[in-house]
Amino acid sequence: MPRQGDRRHSPRVELYQRIVAAIDDGTFPPGARLPSEPALAAQLGVSRPALREVLILLQEDGVIIRRQGSGSTVSQSPPAPGLERLLPVESLLGPGTVRCRRLAAELEEPTDFSGFHLRLAPSERTCFWETVVDIDGAPACFAHEWAADEATLRAVDPALSTALGTAPAAPDPAATMLSAFLDAAPLPMTARSTLGATMLGKERGTAISRPPETPALLLTQTVSVSGRPVMAAKYLFPAGAPLLHLAPRR
Repeated sequence: MPRQGDRRHSPRVELYQRIVAAIDDGTFPPGARLPSEPALAAQLGVSRPALREVLILLQEDGVIIRRQGSGSTVSQSPPAPGLERLLPVESLLGPGTVRCRRLAAELEEPTDFSGFHLRLAPSERTCFWETVVDIDGAPACFAHEWAADEATLRAVDPALSTALGTAPAAPDPAATMLSAFLDAAPLPMTARSTLGATMLGKERGTAISRPPETPALLLTQTVSVSGRPVMAAKYLFPAGAPLLHLAPRR
């Protein structure tokens, strides 16, 4: 199934990286509003359709926040306290019988999303898992999860690397990567999460026999240990999926 890694050789990758670089160097600091689409397109020397496509990707990846009528704003860092209790997505869905189906488990070069959130160099490799979480036999969530490079995982705790298996076959296909990490080591893991809206898309829609324009809730998450990112994820919940059970913290 095509994923974000497939766009690495597209011209929009360079545009995505240029905007991220401008955020990193303080041109657009956290909380700042980006110029209007016409102004930003002229500033970057690109077409408005190309810019709009990349802004949608940046929103999905949690880099910016877009609101109709208010433009685009760079995400704050760190986020305000909120829905940050760290639980695997299997525990957030229900009630009902939960089952995970592994669709892919492979090593790949960083995508725009995993490279940005896990601070990966282009030469590093990340373990990618794609998992469908079913509730009572019906698809309720697509989980796309990326691990930090093996050297980082081993430096944090060798058990994290072991949890991924070898080459990189998953030892437990009936679990998400976050569940495997939480079970592997009693570490002080924290998460930064964002919620957004998107559409199911052609490939995922085909997988569950739903139209590609089906609305979906998008939860992105970066999991860290002592400030060091060890996992990044995108969880997509199509319309009609069971409600999420979230526990706000004080």
